[in-house]
Amino acid sequence: MESKIQNPKSKIRLMIVAGEASGDKHAAHLVAALKSLRPEIQFEVFGSGGDEMRTAGVETLVDVRELAIMGALEIAAALPKFLRVFRQLREAAHTRKPDAVILVDWPEFNLRLAKKLKSDGHRVFYYISPQVWAWRSYRVEQIKRDVEQMLVILPFEKEFYERHGVQVEYVGHPLLDSVRVTANREEFCQKHQLDSARPIVALLPGSRRKEVSYILPPMMEAARKLGQTNPALQFVIALAPTIVRTQIQIDSLPNLTVVENDTYNAMAAAELAVVASGTATLETAIVGTPLIICYRASELNWRLFTPFIKVPFVGMPNLIAGHEIAPELLQSNLTGKRLAQQINKMLSDLPGLQTARAELAKVRNKLGEANASRRAAEVLLNRLR
Repeated sequence: MESKIQNPKSKIRLMIVAGEASGDKHAAHLVAALKSLRPEIQFEVFGSGGDEMRTAGVETLVDVRELAIMGALEIAAALPKFLRVFRQLREAAHTRKPDAVILVDWPEFNLRLAKKLKSDGHRVFYYISPQVWAWRSYRVEQIKRDVEQMLVILPFEKEFYERHGVQVEYVGHPLLDSVRVTANREEFCQKHQLDSARPIVALLPGSRRKEVSYILPPMMEAARKLGQTNPALQFVIALAPTIVRTQIQIDSLPNLTVVENDTYNAMAAAELAVVASGTATLETAIVGTPLIICYRASELNWRLFTPFIKVPFVGMPNLIAGHEIAPELLQSNLTGKRLAQQINKMLSDLPGLQTARAELAKVRNKLGEANASRRAAEVLLNRLR
């Protein structure tokens, strides 16, 4: 549908708040869609984001790299920084008076910000819902109070919010727009000096440095063990854009290659991917590569947060499928030995890999249509008309 703005303003001022690499990407695509739909309008956009939002023309008062932390202890230690950022964004909204505030994912921060901004009189929209349907569902009442409209990306989220009386619009999943494979296997291998005739396992250890510190070591241990028993295997660590290579410890192994800014091509070139739970699991599903989902945190964080989880899986592909299509190795089960065994088991089962690819295609189809950013932009423009 086309936007139906009557007597539109010549200028729209928006504040967009993202706090992680995936949110930065989705927010950037949303801004690009807004500008494409209404080229006659001057958009002034500011807030919190990263490189992709800056490329889209957003003035980032806060950089997401400052905020990419995880866990109760880490958050507690960084609390002064978060409070400073919170006050900075609230003051920016007060001073610059945006026509709307768009919060993108990042619920622990953004839901608190929504409460204050709504009380300050701002119009608050939320793009990419917190997983309140999975854990801490009581937060839906706060969303109903503080958010004018939710723009959700999973089909079942619309029914969930409607059942709770929240204004909601399903726009489709933005990853269907952003996940793009740009090189075939041979091109990827040539670029990174890999042998296209040998099997590849992609390793995606996460987008936060602390997260990587827990998840990458068992990945490298598995690579080391399998290198001894199956030297033909090649392992590729695909680093997230929020991770600076010099800040993390990566073992030098003959069967291990590190790539940056080439994650989707690494996924596509691999027979199997080992992926930290999060957005990257769904990106891998869209690419169609069979995967193992893994996660590990400090014991304190694990004990604090697991009682709130009310779903049978942590991996989004499994949740959407309704059953396990990607094995999950979590916390104490994520060891180099067990991961090596699981990798070996899956690579040895060619019919199983084919079945997994077919199941991932079904997950991709369940995500609905592409062009989520455009539909989200249309909804926002119509609300602001």
